[in-house]
Amino acid sequence: MARPTLAIYGIKDRNDYGRASFTHDHNLCLMENGKVLEYLQLERYSRFKYDNRLDLFLEELIDRKVLDLPSQFDFVSVNSFAGNAFISKSGRIRFEANRTKELATDLEEAFGWFETKKWKGWEIPSWNCSQELAHLGSCLPFYGEFKENSLLIHFDGGASLSNFSAFQFKNGKFKLLEAHWKLGFLSRFFNDNPLVFALMETQRGDHCSIPGKLMGYAALGQYDEKIAQWLHQHDYFKDYWNKPKELLRSINQHFGLSLANFDMKEAFFQNIAATFQGIFEEVLLENIYRLQKDTNTDYLYYSGGSALNIVANSRLVSEQQFQDVFIPPCCNDSGLSLGAASLLEFKKHGKVENHSPYLNSLGLKKEKELSYNENTIQELAQIIMQEGIVGICNGHGEIGPRALGNRSIIALPNSTEIAKKVSEECKGREWYRPIAPIMLASVAQKVTDQDVHELSKYMLLDFPIKEEFRADLAGVTHTNNTARIQAINHKDENPFMFDLLSFLYKNHGVKALINTSFNAGGEPIVHTGKEAIKSAKNMKLDAVIVNGELIRLKD
Repeated sequence: MARPTLAIYGIKDRNDYGRASFTHDHNLCLMENGKVLEYLQLERYSRFKYDNRLDLFLEELIDRKVLDLPSQFDFVSVNSFAGNAFISKSGRIRFEANRTKELATDLEEAFGWFETKKWKGWEIPSWNCSQELAHLGSCLPFYGEFKENSLLIHFDGGASLSNFSAFQFKNGKFKLLEAHWKLGFLSRFFNDNPLVFALMETQRGDHCSIPGKLMGYAALGQYDEKIAQWLHQHDYFKDYWNKPKELLRSINQHFGLSLANFDMKEAFFQNIAATFQGIFEEVLLENIYRLQKDTNTDYLYYSGGSALNIVANSRLVSEQQFQDVFIPPCCNDSGLSLGAASLLEFKKHGKVENHSPYLNSLGLKKEKELSYNENTIQELAQIIMQEGIVGICNGHGEIGPRALGNRSIIALPNSTEIAKKVSEECKGREWYRPIAPIMLASVAQKVTDQDVHELSKYMLLDFPIKEEFRADLAGVTHTNNTARIQAINHKDENPFMFDLLSFLYKNHGVKALINTSFNAGGEPIVHTGKEAIKSAKNMKLDAVIVNGELIRLKD
């Protein structure tokens, strides 16, 4: 019988160690026979946002049997541009691999050593997985084996040997098409661009949180070809760090303006943000369609942090250049250990089972099982109809950055005031950031008059909301009249949320609910029931659901 697989993404950054730097979202995954047994995004356990310190915690997790490893297992580590080697806090767990100059199309054998309270020390069968392949491998647990004649694209801020890589999957094998840093300028719009940071009025150390902010802010403006030309002429101002006056001087001189400072409510700055977004979309799609034309591929698998850009994703789906498009819910670095484990499991067994996105499980064994009845649904619906704001902490947490109903804050969707209270007062988010809805797929079809693509169940697409429904969805419709809908097709996808949404729609005509992640600003999403209750009290929520139990926090 084949051994289980333990995979880690734990390579630390060269600089700023202890902060959320350019390697972040450390995570681990244990799989057996193609099925996930345990998964953990480290920040959920450590309570340190974007945590990149797995080396400090791995021994602890094993010694305390939070991660209960079998007596034999295979080990795979995901590398990065920062290096190939991993060593734990006391040096009892080590991993080493040869540094390669060319991107591999398969896992590569490496050296691993484990010494814990359970074992005196032994060399363990180990593999090295490039970050590029791990990103793509994270599609396997949600979509099954790659379809024949598919184009596989990885695109993010930086992986092992590239920030953009492309493979063709044909005859059961990966063929490397290209891997390079040529599109580095594009991904840096969202994590490492001085002008963007000036526009967003934020600090360089906050680069992990910029992508979602810029996408939300860009929707306030309009693409402007003159701004695009100006950005290109100045190489997107990539070297203008800590030079806000020079940035303003260039803006004023080129466009004949007299702007004295950066102000996020200024329309011209909103147009700059929209132009950054527009350039990102055009260059990305141009490169993907070029590769499709060269290979005549039928399907697209797309992963990496850039695949969280819902506007670009929506174009990839709506323009129908591929028969279908597949993006995993954990397309950012949070899915790397899952992707690497899945690739090794597929290599060993020839299959990986299909999974729900609710995989953040490590450390939750002592939590009670989800249990609720119709009375719970009715009582919760009553709180919501009275404009209550409720936290949901059911079962295992979602893998990836998006809350999908198990670690969510929910409320009525028809009020901008409620949305503002949830976003700005409870969570401490910025005024321009949209709130997303969760709704039944049948309702989504009605309010958008579009086919509800499978990616919507992972909140990876946006949809235009029909004018007649915008008042009912005022709190979850962005300024450009779109909404980032999470659609639930079947009860087995999330029984609790399906029953709640069905009851509200049938009895009150409520078409959706606000659905935002269950965390205050700067904090990781809650993991345990105890954390959920504490966080709910701190955010002054009206109630919290913990594994189906309704706990009122206000009279």
